[in-house]
Amino acid sequence: MQDDQSAEVLYLQLAHSIATPIRAGTLMRGERIPSVRELARNRAVSIGTVLQAYRMLEDAHLIEARPRSGYFVATRSPSLPEPETSNPPADSMAVDVSSLAARVMHLAHDPAYISFGAACPSADLFAEERVRRAVSRAVQRHRATLCNYTTGYGDESLRRAIARHALRMGCQLDPQDIVVTNSCLESITLCLRAVTKPGDIVALESPTLFAFLEILENLHLRALEIPTHPRTGFSLDALQFAFDTQPIKAVLAVPTLSNPIGSSIPLADRQHLARMVADRGIPLVEDVLYNDFAELDEQRRAVRAFDATGHVMMCGSFSKTIAPGLRLGWVEAGRWGAKLVRLKESTSGSQTAVLERAMADLLTQPGIEAGYRQLRATVATRVDEARGLIARYFPAGTRVTDPQGGFILWVELPHSIDSLELFRVCLAENIVIAPGKMFSATNHFGHCIRLGLGGRWDDAHRHALRRVGELANSMVANQTDADKASGNGRVHPLAK
Repeated sequence: MQDDQSAEVLYLQLAHSIATPIRAGTLMRGERIPSVRELARNRAVSIGTVLQAYRMLEDAHLIEARPRSGYFVATRSPSLPEPETSNPPADSMAVDVSSLAARVMHLAHDPAYISFGAACPSADLFAEERVRRAVSRAVQRHRATLCNYTTGYGDESLRRAIARHALRMGCQLDPQDIVVTNSCLESITLCLRAVTKPGDIVALESPTLFAFLEILENLHLRALEIPTHPRTGFSLDALQFAFDTQPIKAVLAVPTLSNPIGSSIPLADRQHLARMVADRGIPLVEDVLYNDFAELDEQRRAVRAFDATGHVMMCGSFSKTIAPGLRLGWVEAGRWGAKLVRLKESTSGSQTAVLERAMADLLTQPGIEAGYRQLRATVATRVDEARGLIARYFPAGTRVTDPQGGFILWVELPHSIDSLELFRVCLAENIVIAPGKMFSATNHFGHCIRLGLGGRWDDAHRHALRRVGELANSMVANQTDADKASGNGRVHPLAK
C-alpha cells in the first residue's frame, strides 16, 4: 500500500478505472478505448503512466493492442460459463466438515506445497514496513500497556477509526457500541451465541465458508442452506419461504463477495433483506470482511446501512486488507450489543492494547484509499489470468465464477469428477486445492473446487494451476475409458 499519490498509484488508479467498466460489461468486447495520448490529455497524466496502465490491462487480458488501430477491449474467455444457482435440500442439516477442512488448511500453509486451498493473502500484498513502523510507534508510545492487564471493549482510538471506516459502507456507527475482537470469526461466533441456543436453525448461503459450518458444528446449530446465485447471492424468495416454513433463529450472510462463490447481493436486495429480518425479528449476522475488495461502490454498501431497527449484527476485520498478522476483528451487534459484551468478557476478555493502537494508526494514515485500489487491481490481474488458464486447460464443460472483486474462484467441474479424488491426486504432486464438499453440510458440490489466488502468484503457481486442469482432464478420460470397457460407452442421443 502506498503512502502518497506516486506515479505507481496513479497508473494503478488509471488501470482500475478502465478495468471496472470492462468487468461490469459497460465496455463491451471489441469496443475501442482512448489512445495513449488522448487518455493522458484527458486525465492530466504522463504518457508513461498511461502506458504502464495499458500494459497492466494487457497482462490481465482485459485489453489488446491492434497494429495501427489502437487499443480495444479484449475477448474475455467466452467459453467459461458461470455455475448455476445452487439447489440445496429444503431441510436443515447437522454439520460435520471439520476433519477435511482442518487437513486442507494445514496443507495450504505447508511451504512444501503450492497452494490454492486457503483464502489467505500473501505477505507481498501488504506494506510490511508500514505495518512494522506502526507497531513500533505503538510500543514506544504506549509501552506501559505491555505490563498492564487491559479490560474493556477495545482501545477507543481503534473504535473511532472503525466507525470512520464503516462510513465507507454507508453505516453510521457509534464507537461506543463497537467491540474489538480477536478476529472476524470470533465476532461471528459471539453473535450466534448471543441469539441462538443448541438445536436452532441458522440460514446461510450455499455454498458457504467452511469456517461458518465449523462454528455451527461447535455451537450444535443446524444449517439451512439457501439457493445462491454466483453473481447476485442467495435468493430472497427462497429465504422468505424458509422464514414462512421453518423456525429460523438467525441468518448468517456475506452480502459482498461471499466466500467461496464470490457473489454480491444487489443494492435493492440489501435494502429488502434489512426489511425482511426486521419484519420477522430475526437477527442477521453480516460479514463485511471482503467489502473493501469490491470493484463497485454500491457493492461496498452494507445491509447494516439500511437497518433502522438494530436487527443487523455487523462483523469485520482487516486481516485481508491491512495486516493479517495483527489478528484483530470487530463487531457492532445492534440490539444484542449488551449480551455480546458479556459473552466477550467471559470468553476471551480484551486484546493486546499496543496492537489495537497500531491498527488505529494504520487505519488513519493518508493513502489508505489508494492502497485499497492497488490491492484490488493486483488481485484482479491474478484472477483474470487464472480464468484464462482454466479456460485453456480444464475439461470441457467446466464452469467458473467471474466475481467483481476478491481473489477467490469457484470452479464447477464436469459431474463425473470427484473433487475429493482430484484433491488427492493433486496432493501427490504437492498442489493443494479445496474440495467443494468443505463448503456445504449437504452432499452437494462434490464436483466443485475453490481456488484461492491471494497467495504467491508466479510461474510455479501458473504451472500448478495448469496441472490441476490436466489432472482433471485425465480423470474425465479415465472415466470415459471405464464406461466403454463396461459397455456404457454408447453415445447419448442428446450428444449427437
